[in-house]
Amino acid sequence: MNNILDEIVKAKRIELEQWKRFLPIKQLYAYVDKNNEYLFEGSSLGEALRGSSTGVIAEFKRHSPLHGWINDVARAGKTALSYQKKGASAISIVTDRQFFGGYDEHIQEARQSGVTCPILYNNIVIDDYQLLQAKYCGASAVLLMASCISKEECKHLIESAHYLGLEVLLTINSEKELDYLSFQPDIVGVNNRSITTFHADVHNSFHLAPCLPKDKVLVSMGGISSVQMVKELRKEGFKGFIIGEVFMKEKAPGDALCKFIKDLKE
Repeated sequence: MNNILDEIVKAKRIELEQWKRFLPIKQLYAYVDKNNEYLFEGSSLGEALRGSSTGVIAEFKRHSPLHGWINDVARAGKTALSYQKKGASAISIVTDRQFFGGYDEHIQEARQSGVTCPILYNNIVIDDYQLLQAKYCGASAVLLMASCISKEECKHLIESAHYLGLEVLLTINSEKELDYLSFQPDIVGVNNRSITTFHADVHNSFHLAPCLPKDKVLVSMGGISSVQMVKELRKEGFKGFIIGEVFMKEKAPGDALCKFIKDLKE
């Protein structure tokens, strides 16, 4: 069986080489450095989740490698602003183009629409170049997946992200990746999706919860589809929940989020 994550990483390396030929990393760094005082300095994702009564990180994701198009007409600016107004603790914006139908510009559109809450740059991040892209487009934090980087790469990327003023949400899939947490990410996540099939099983978060550091903000992502799931995960110590398809499959994702949060508070 093909490993979907491996396919995505392989494509990402090719994409990055193309980007680097088009805009060399030194030039991108110069853009970030020159415009640093104008780049968005958002609130902390970790602090937003610590202080939230719901912890819902509403996701803007138009396409899935598993399910195809979820919502091909949704606009990032309108949807993200609606998410913020309807009570999202933070917003995850998937920026991979080939497999998820996303763009870095979606984060820029969200900021231009008036979104001020933390935005997570959700991509397959394997290179410093992407950290600069995340900073330049207005992200508050970046997602790193232990499943697609080595320990040395993880340590380096976390240090580089922090140098740029970005928080790091590091996700693991299994006990084999617990060692990655020693590199002190700001937020620790459990990815409930199989890296082989991309099918999600929320039980992975329940399975790994006892192994996770209690002093970190814990996030569960993938396959969360009900209020009851969130309530049960909160009992296990999770404070953040990345939820996308449940909202994005609706005509008005922000309204779907609003109803979800209302039910969660009851």
